[in-house]
Amino acid sequence: PTIREMREDMGLKYDGFVVHCLKSLEAKGVIKKGDTPRSIKLLPQVEARLKMDFVKIPVLGHIPAGGPVVSEENVEDWISFEEGSLKGAKDCFILKVRGDSMVNAGILEGDLVIASMKHVPKAHDIVVALVDGGSTVKRYMVERARSYLKPENSKYKNIYPEEELQVQGVVVAAGARG
Repeated sequence: PTIREMREDMGLKYDGFVVHCLKSLEAKGVIKKGDTPRSIKLLPQVEARLKMDFVKIPVLGHIPAGGPVVSEENVEDWISFEEGSLKGAKDCFILKVRGDSMVNAGILEGDLVIASMKHVPKAHDIVVALVDGGSTVKRYMVERARSYLKPENSKYKNIYPEEELQVQGVVVAAGARG
């Protein structure tokens, strides 16, 4: 498209913003602009990335990293990953962390955790768990055939289930969304 066509399609009054965006994309190595109005081309490596297959993983809401609270199982968003970049992605879900009980494991307030429903939890794995009706993210521990959850912050105590401890997923990746 021409600059005028892009401006009209975006509902803008002036060409300046479109020109600025095109110059920025060219400087970042995403496009190559020729001498004619319709000579904008994607660079081969960018075009290849756009043609890749992606898998979407649901963001189910927030998970506390302070203490268990009742979780909401509503899909709030979807995040796309390149096909093959996350093993077993179709069996994963994403939650946003609230609280600071996992800071020593590098999981901070607002971080996203990707959990796999297919992984079998082993001692010392970080898990998303349902504990007595509330959900949390903690380190899964087994001691003398008894399971409990351990925070990664000395301000918090271990969580020993009164009735039930059910691992909903094993955390396979965590980090800030950005």
